[in-house]
Amino acid sequence: MATAPSPDSRDHPPAVVAVKERTEHPHAPDHPVDVAHAVPVRHPLRWLSVVVLAVLAAQLGHFLITNPNFEWGTVGAYFGAQVFGQGIATTVELTVVAMAIGTVGGVFVAVGRMSENRVLSTVCGAYVWFFRGIPVLVQLIFWYNLSALLPRISFGIPFGPEFISAETNTLISPWFAAILGLGLNEAAYMAEIVRGGLLGVDHGQTEAASALGMGRARILRRIVLPQAMRFIVPPTGSQVINMLKATSLVSVIALADLLYTAQSIYNRTFETIPLLVVACLWYLVMTSVLYVGQSFIERYYARGSSRNSPQSFWDFALFRRRTTRKAGPEPVSETPS
Repeated sequence: MATAPSPDSRDHPPAVVAVKERTEHPHAPDHPVDVAHAVPVRHPLRWLSVVVLAVLAAQLGHFLITNPNFEWGTVGAYFGAQVFGQGIATTVELTVVAMAIGTVGGVFVAVGRMSENRVLSTVCGAYVWFFRGIPVLVQLIFWYNLSALLPRISFGIPFGPEFISAETNTLISPWFAAILGLGLNEAAYMAEIVRGGLLGVDHGQTEAASALGMGRARILRRIVLPQAMRFIVPPTGSQVINMLKATSLVSVIALADLLYTAQSIYNRTFETIPLLVVACLWYLVMTSVLYVGQSFIERYYARGSSRNSPQSFWDFALFRRRTTRKAGPEPVSETPS
């Protein structure tokens, strides 16, 4: 059965048509690609990595199950003990209060660093430099032993009369020393996070608000901060998790947090490994809860800014299924030919 020649073959000879096609598509192969008999690309290293990881996982499981030094019976007995509940409550309280102080203080320090007042910006920059440069453990020990430097703490007019005075050991309890050490250190880190979020907002937003007659404080509260939250929330969530773990350092000043509770028990019973395993499990539980909460907050502040939600293990379990069910197939736009 004869086929009608194409317009190109009628107007040009075959050699000219071939040259024309190669010129329009320079990367096209000289011969047609056999798609029907295409062979998928092999990835042997992927299978090798799967086998290696499976062997390592099996060895880890065997080690956890067969090693009697873990004393899983002791772990189960102490995991729900009331004494650990008190230590967990202290850890959570320290995390909440220290993060509240760090967040509020970080906002003020960040705004001060971005101020046009050179003295204020220099002082805030020195604050960040000082507290970020000293380890948290050293700060905790320093605040706990502040009475050796300052036996009495007084409040009044500078170089004038004192209104209130008290012993430093009375005011600086282990709890207060932990709050000072953790909160002031966290304010320095949060200041840099907040400053980065504020710098991420387009300067045109501030100029437009100023043109409408809004003051600087109102612009910061109503325009800049709400937009900067999208950049501030993810690292802040990481800082909350880091703060929860950093509270374990307060055990050196004899504050009964989760780790100090485990230490006080195994110092009497000599069951070191089982009690440390209990502490590790509780830290994992609390950080996992914070991680899920961070995913919810990121979704809230990221709405409308991008079509894809923040990725996490929670997305694959629940959110992606809901999104697929609600979204459905994308509509096909018809354009007139």
